[in-house]
Amino acid sequence: MTAIKHALQRDIFTPHDERLLSIVNVCKAGKKKRNCFLCATVTTERPVQVNVVKVKKSDKGDFYKRQTAWALRDLAVVDAKDATKENPEFDLHFDKVYKWVASSTAEKNTFISCIWKLNQRYLRKKIDFVNVSSQLLEESVPSGENQSVAGGDEEAVDEYQELNAREEQDIEIMMEGCEYAISNAEAFAEKLSRELQVLDGANIQSIMASEKQVNILMTLLDEALKEVDQIELKLSSYEEMLQSVKEQMDQISESNHLIHLSNTNNVKLLSEIEFLVNHMDLAKGHIKALQEGDLASSRGIEACTNAADALLQCMNVALRPGHDMLYAVKQQQQRFSDLREQFARRLASHLNNVFVQQFTQTLLHLYNRSYYLSVSGHDQSSTLAQHSIELTLPNHHPFHRDLLRYAKLMEWLKSTDYGKYEGLTKNYMDYLSRLYEREIKDFFEVAKIKMTGTTKEGKKFATLPRKESAVKQETESLHGSSGKLTGSTSSLNKLSVQSSGNRRSQSSSLLDMGNMSASDLDVADRTKFDKIFEQVLSELEPLCLAEQDFISKFFKLQQHQSTPGTTMNEAEEMDGGTLSRSHNSGVPQTILSEKDMIRQMMIKIFRCIEPELNNLIALGDKIDSFNSLYMLVKMSHHVWTAQNVDPASFLSTTLGNVLVTVKRNFDKCISNQIKQMEEVKISKKSKVGILTFVAEFEEFAALAESIFKNAERRGDLDKAYIKLIRSVFINVEKVANESQKTPRDVVMMENFHHIFATLSRLKISCLEAEKKEAKQKYTDHLQSYVIYSLGQPLEKLNHFFEGVEARVAQGVREEEVSYQLAFNKQELRKVIKEYPGKEVKKGLDNLYKKVDKHLCEEENLLQVVWHSMQDEFIRQYKHFEGLIARCYPGSGVTMEFTIQDILDYCSSIAQSH
Repeated sequence: MTAIKHALQRDIFTPHDERLLSIVNVCKAGKKKRNCFLCATVTTERPVQVNVVKVKKSDKGDFYKRQTAWALRDLAVVDAKDATKENPEFDLHFDKVYKWVASSTAEKNTFISCIWKLNQRYLRKKIDFVNVSSQLLEESVPSGENQSVAGGDEEAVDEYQELNAREEQDIEIMMEGCEYAISNAEAFAEKLSRELQVLDGANIQSIMASEKQVNILMTLLDEALKEVDQIELKLSSYEEMLQSVKEQMDQISESNHLIHLSNTNNVKLLSEIEFLVNHMDLAKGHIKALQEGDLASSRGIEACTNAADALLQCMNVALRPGHDMLYAVKQQQQRFSDLREQFARRLASHLNNVFVQQFTQTLLHLYNRSYYLSVSGHDQSSTLAQHSIELTLPNHHPFHRDLLRYAKLMEWLKSTDYGKYEGLTKNYMDYLSRLYEREIKDFFEVAKIKMTGTTKEGKKFATLPRKESAVKQETESLHGSSGKLTGSTSSLNKLSVQSSGNRRSQSSSLLDMGNMSASDLDVADRTKFDKIFEQVLSELEPLCLAEQDFISKFFKLQQHQSTPGTTMNEAEEMDGGTLSRSHNSGVPQTILSEKDMIRQMMIKIFRCIEPELNNLIALGDKIDSFNSLYMLVKMSHHVWTAQNVDPASFLSTTLGNVLVTVKRNFDKCISNQIKQMEEVKISKKSKVGILTFVAEFEEFAALAESIFKNAERRGDLDKAYIKLIRSVFINVEKVANESQKTPRDVVMMENFHHIFATLSRLKISCLEAEKKEAKQKYTDHLQSYVIYSLGQPLEKLNHFFEGVEARVAQGVREEEVSYQLAFNKQELRKVIKEYPGKEVKKGLDNLYKKVDKHLCEEENLLQVVWHSMQDEFIRQYKHFEGLIARCYPGSGVTMEFTIQDILDYCSSIAQSH
């Protein structure tokens, strides 16, 4: 093993600056493989590192190789398996457990002992040695060796100087030649000393004999020094020559730097020139389109649009620092400004002429329609002519389609010359407001004729002027109002146009309302009003949405999700010519948001819609007051539809205002019912029972639910429900307070039970809170009535225990209550004796009869009340028993009847009646 140890030290560990301290021949437990060696080593360099190295013979078997190494600080446990018996097996716990079998127990013990010493000397973290004999582990290490290796100043274990093979051989020969070397060490040492002296003398004589060779060597050294001096002289000359070359290379380098700098500057200058040429050069074709392009044809509009976009890009290019100081750049910017001004003026003039032309054509058609309507109105017998007029509004889609070709140019005009854009906006509103006013008035006149079969009573059509002269006057007035293109700005919300063809009616037919009034109007008239009113709303809604959608697209007012906050009063204030912006250096200062701007434009264009709708609603109410119920549902649906699109839009606001008028008659009906509730009077000699207005509310709610059954928006009915139910609650309580024959709790309990049953059956979502309140009131008054009634059969017992609880509340300890004179054990027994089982049953029987007198038969609450009284009586009984147990412990006092007795009494009483 010593030879192997020396071989491993020489071949493996010395090249790695390590020293081998201990070795053990092992193989893996449970496997038949070639043996290997586990070696404990330390490094020769500081700080000292301690390792456990696995060494294995190579496949050829002629040399050893290092296979695996573990740091000793990573070793957690050394398990020797058995501390009493010899066992070659042991485990080393690193990152995992390695199981080994040593070739002998002695080698294993020696290796473990070495590991223990290294752990004590070099590691702060101590290793656990399990199943290791205490004889192997030293109790302490020598002084100076028990310090950690943190400072790196410790010497290695077992310091020695290794002998080479030649020295080993010589020592062996020497010892063989001297037989007593082992038995007599002193004689052997004296012999070695004498031989050493002989060798020293021989060495001295040898040195003296070699003096001539030493002299020759010194001569050769002197000659070598002379050659070195000559070489140094040559190197100095070479250095001087290289110094001049260095200066020349420095000059060449500086020249190259200047050339590179010049090239860099030229490249940057070329980049700046290319940037200006690429971004500020407008093509000749674009310039020609801006100056002479045809704004009437589609191809010309497209060319002008592309040219305008290119011009805007050139004007908005982000110049680099210093560009604005160049004369050529200033000149080009001035040229662009002139082109922009010239094209903006030409575009505004053309679009204004388009507005006038479209208005003139539409106005001529309206005069033809109005003339026909006036003739049919005078001839009352011409019913065929009256009904041949369709209840429809003119379609403005062709007009919008033609103008939308200019939408991109309007966007360009808005961003480049806001003053002209604002003037076009104002002129468009002026033209369209007059045009729509004529169309809508004629439309509502046709609707009134179809409702009544005649023209409005007392109305006489004035003789219409000739169509040509009237149209000429309107056109001239419009041209006069558009002399200057000045105006205002805003940004607007986008609304999608919804077709009314797919909308279904959300109201019940008036046929379902026949039982509500004694109106003499027949079913045909109500159905006709139903269709006409729905047709009016269905025609107005797409007209407004189409115009609003066109305004947002044509005037480039981006539509956003609207936010509440702008009221109708603000809109009216903005309508009177305040649709303007102040601008400084061509940049407008926003007064209105875009969505508000759309709404203000719509208010001015359709200012006649709300008055005409109010007149039509007044006519419908005059024909039949119950028409207001139908109109409420219809109008609510259309308001809901408009608010889903945009709650702050013109259509939503206008229909919402008209809805207020429609709702008034409905509010009158609710007010009348509330007034009748307040005037109800009850009989003083009979049971109150279910109040009349409670039953009437049930009938009204059932009827209203059938009418509003399919309504998508029923907020108005829900509000009416809230008013009615609150009035019902208040007046039920009022009647209960005034009742003399029936207890207040009974009146409240029965009527709120009826209200709760009604609301539960109808499932009115807005009255969920009231339903819960009705149930709570019913429950509270039921409990109150039960508690009030139960206080009579056991009155003295109740008073006694109320006094006990009062003493406890005042601070008397429960176990000390029996020492109170008025509440001692004798007083308790007296009170309990007054209520034997027979007396309790008699009292309960009287209570049942009294409850039966109080309750009405139609609500059928007797058994419910009686069951609640039974539960309350049992609860009080348990409460009394608890007080007795806590306040009179060990007294043996108990009630003279049990819970089972109470159940039997209540059951027999209920069955006997």
